[in-house]
This record gives sequence, structure tokens and C-alpha cells, in this order.
Amino acid sequence: MSPGTVSSPPTNGEIEAARLLLDRLGVSVEHLLHAPPPASSRPMPTFDEHITRVAAVVGPGTARAYRTYWNRIRETWGTRRLDEPTALDIHHLAEQAKHDTVVRRNSRGGRSGTEHLIAALRCLYRHAVADGLLRDTDNPALRVPKPRRQPSNRRALLDAQLAAINQIVATTGNDRDLDTLLLRLHVETACRRAGALALRPIDLDHDQCLIRLREKGETDRWQPVSPTLMRHLRQHTRRRGDNLDTGQLLRYRDGRPVTRRRYDHLWQRVGEHLPWVATAQISTHWLRHTTLTWVERHFGYAVARAYAGHNTRTDFGTTATYIRADLHEVAQALAALSGEAHPLAAGPLSF
Repeated sequence: MSPGTVSSPPTNGEIEAARLLLDRLGVSVEHLLHAPPPASSRPMPTFDEHITRVAAVVGPGTARAYRTYWNRIRETWGTRRLDEPTALDIHHLAEQAKHDTVVRRNSRGGRSGTEHLIAALRCLYRHAVADGLLRDTDNPALRVPKPRRQPSNRRALLDAQLAAINQIVATTGNDRDLDTLLLRLHVETACRRAGALALRPIDLDHDQCLIRLREKGETDRWQPVSPTLMRHLRQHTRRRGDNLDTGQLLRYRDGRPVTRRRYDHLWQRVGEHLPWVATAQISTHWLRHTTLTWVERHFGYAVARAYAGHNTRTDFGTTATYIRADLHEVAQALAALSGEAHPLAAGPLSF
């Protein structure tokens, strides 16, 4: 039909044929009237527009992890629409990220940069699909495979290595009380850095020697700590807190909340005194490996899994459903690790 042409009204036969077709499809006139418009009829946003929207709704951890890669995407494709890039375009951009990766001691050929760029794009397209802008089959990021992740170089520290790190932390730096508290918190609980920074005074259960950890994937759990660590956490709160139960617990002497930068400075200082720390790029996460390895060797996989706060279903078979460790067993492992009695430590079962 040419523009401006007026169509003639349908005949009775055509109306009856359309009604018969709708009946066979199970579609009523009401369905047609209230159905949302097809995705293709909605304006397709540019990457600049879509990244701004997605960044406003994702969690702070996701935003922090992808911010660098979203900025790169903005610089390269900011004015392009989401439906313009092809899988080949994404592959080319990922290769650029690989070559532009900053070379460090722990660099692994730029694989991490490639992996994170693809993950950042998949996050953008996942929200576009959920918002009805694209169909899942039109998602080009899913057609670009991530590079296979290599095994981590992190490992458990030897007793002598951990003792040397403790000695440097306790005898150097401009805030030894804070740094030794950080180190003991991570060694006892095997918590992640984000979990420690999210700790609040209200998260301390003094009577049961428990702290509430909020970590990766919005997990939330109670973790046993020794009476000594609990005492120092409460003392730290009294001396440096802002008198708000919901404020950040870990703070500098002047009351400012501790940030990730404190960890960076801490390990940089330790590396200056212990060259092997700088060479291996040892970080706070190595303490998590150290503690969980010790727990697994002495108390088994189930207790180590609970100690770590792992709650995913991607475990080694269905048996994991029946061998979950409880809080009392985690407390028992902590008591052995710290050498202090814990109020929730369970005794051995008798049959």
C-alpha cells in the first residue's frame, strides 16, 4: 500500500477468518489491546545512556568491579546504540583491553582484563534483555566466550611466614593498634575485606562472641570470634566510634572510617620489610586461604565451607546437602585455632 492510500474495510469473511485464527492461537481481543508494545518499537538507548541507568541500580560491589570497563566502553562506543555492536566487535574490544592491561608482578597476560570486559558487557546486555530492549537471542555478548580462568596463585601461608607478617604489622606503621586488629580479624574469621569494612557496632554479639558479616553476593551470616578479639573490637568502638550503632566500626584515630586504601598501605609497608611478600603480591585474601586451609585440614571440608560462609549449591555432589556444619562446629574450630574457649563451641557427639 502506498503512502496516503486508504484501505477498504475488511469483509465479513476476512473478519471471520481472523477470529478463527485468534481462537486457534488462544488469543483474545483483550490480549491484543493490553499487550505491551514489541521491543523493536521502543527507542534503543546508547551505551552512555544505558550504562548510566544500570550503574544506578546495581550493587556497590558490582559497580566498583565494572566501573573501569564501563568507562572504556563509553570511550569507544558511548554514542552507539546497544543493538549495533556484533560479537566480532566485542571480541575486538576485548582484545584491546587485553593489550592495554597494566603489567604488574602478578599479571597473567591480560586475561583478567578480557574476562572482566566481557563480564561488564554481559551485565549491560542482561539488564537490556530484562528491560525488554532486546531478546536474549540478540545478546551479542553471550556469543563471545570468556578466557578460561587459570588457577589462583594464592595459597596458605606457612606458620613462620604468618608470624613474620604479624611481627612487622605490630612494630611498624602509624597506627599499629588498627593494623593488628585488622590482621587478627581476618585471620580469625577468614572474612573478606568488604566484610570487615561493612562491620558495624550493632553487628557485635558480645555474650555469644559472634560478629555479623555482610559480604559477597549480599550474604549475611554470624561468625564466631574469640573473646580476646571481641574485647578489642568493642574497645576500638568505644575509643574511635561515632556513637552510632549503625556506623562503620573500623576507624582511624580521628574518627574517619577506614577504607580499602588502609589495606593497600599495610601490605605495601609489609612488603618493604619482607621482600617475599612484595614478590608474591601477598594480600589480605591470602589470610583467608591460610585460615580455611587450616580448618579444612583439622576439621574437614564441611566445617571449612561453613567457616568460609559458602552457601552456593555448586558443591561436590548431593552429599554436601547432608554434611553441612553448624555454627557450633565453626565455633569449635575457632576455639582450636585461637587457643581460647568459645561459648558456642560444641563438644564431641556420643552415639
